[in-house]
Amino acid sequence: MNIESLSNHKKQFQTDKMKVPAVLHVSEDLMPNIDTLKEIEQTAASGYVFHHFAAMSDVHSKKGRKNPAGTVVPTKEYFLPQINDTAPNCGMRFLKTSLKDADMTEENIDKLFNALLKPIPTKAYVGTPIPYSLVMDICRKGTEPVAKYFGTRIKNEIENTFKNGNLSEDGISERDILNAIPKLFFWIGKYRLGILGAAGNHFLDLMKITDIEDEGLAEKLGVKKGQYIFLMHTGSGLFGQYASYLYTPKEKEHFSQKVILELGKLTFRPENKKAFDELNEKISEFKNKPEYIAYHEDSSEGKMFITAHRAAANHGFANRTILTRNLDQTIEKVLGKDPELDLLYDMPHVYVERENHFGEDVWVHRNNASRAFGPARMKNHPLFSQTGEPVFIPSSMSTPAYLAVGTDENESTFFSAAHGTGRRKNPENDKAATKEELFAKMRKRKAKLFNAKSKGVIFQDASYYKDVEEVIGGMEENKIVKTVAKMEPVAVLMY
Repeated sequence: MNIESLSNHKKQFQTDKMKVPAVLHVSEDLMPNIDTLKEIEQTAASGYVFHHFAAMSDVHSKKGRKNPAGTVVPTKEYFLPQINDTAPNCGMRFLKTSLKDADMTEENIDKLFNALLKPIPTKAYVGTPIPYSLVMDICRKGTEPVAKYFGTRIKNEIENTFKNGNLSEDGISERDILNAIPKLFFWIGKYRLGILGAAGNHFLDLMKITDIEDEGLAEKLGVKKGQYIFLMHTGSGLFGQYASYLYTPKEKEHFSQKVILELGKLTFRPENKKAFDELNEKISEFKNKPEYIAYHEDSSEGKMFITAHRAAANHGFANRTILTRNLDQTIEKVLGKDPELDLLYDMPHVYVERENHFGEDVWVHRNNASRAFGPARMKNHPLFSQTGEPVFIPSSMSTPAYLAVGTDENESTFFSAAHGTGRRKNPENDKAATKEELFAKMRKRKAKLFNAKSKGVIFQDASYYKDVEEVIGGMEENKIVKTVAKMEPVAVLMY
């Protein structure tokens, strides 16, 4: 496949088909499989990719997707909706707590996580209902209207959320939103927030910081050895999916999705109906094509897409905000004390954003990759301008996770980082084959697992994931991040 080694943890890959090279930030052991390389080749051959294709250490193929997870694809003038998962603003939230060892006894952990099963549902038809007007306000303004509606005592909830929790343009109107997303989706969206989710590896983790790697950075970020934190991974839910499917020639995974999407189209009456009808025809044409569908940024379809994408992405911020409120209330109810939840950072890892790289303003498509700006690019944030942007690197639910920060020397990933360790090409021999084996391995590693109702939960076993220490070592060698702290899992809630 014509792969050149640039260093121990960096390789360049380019075939005759590819218009630009792919830079793979991996060691030999972390190399993706041949199917993933072929997907990278297809994307880099499209003619739309600016400068180069960047793959993180967690790069891997996902069923039903054209482009691998753990990738960053910049384009100059075009949106490529098939680059990203149909889950805008799937992301993670890192919450510091004041909880002590005396609070986190085995008995209290059991009580707390059993009590969280209802307010932090993994699979539910109805989450935390909200009014239609709030669904619209979320699309336009993101986190702020949710925090105002429910009230919040979470520290730094707005200022420590990516772009203050709002990806939509300032001044965008309700009419603008309704010209990009069918009204039917808003009525469904009323009931679909406050759900952790059953897809992929969405989770709520209680972790304990066991090692501080950089005392100065840790002090600035307010983390210390022995501290308990929560790591939450979830996205924009059904609202985000439906809004994405509207613009993406991707096979729908469930019959219900097909029905809702068709009903949405039938009832959709945007002001530029002709442009939407033409868009529908274009999507139909691209369903079975190997090429990527592309929308020019100045076209009607391009403007509709980016409006819908940003509005839907805001529901990821809102979902994590509501779930955090439910978590906060449940902890106080069960433990009888305020956990003093303090948001270190809320970051998306599936989104499209305008940024400047290599002297050009480009559209950066991050697909299961975190932005990792260094201090210079975070100059407008009072804290992260001193530290760099926080980055969380979890692995499986029973292995350590890391807190890190971005650097100013990371141009080869477009200032991005892995959002986890990703799946191994081949699982280790001791992989769990049943839930019983999985629970036994979790007990041995002193991590508790709650809910675990899905058959696929066994694939979250550590044996399916890449080595987190090798991933972190490579990210540091490539100057992607500086490591701040190491965390060990205590308890996890997952479907």
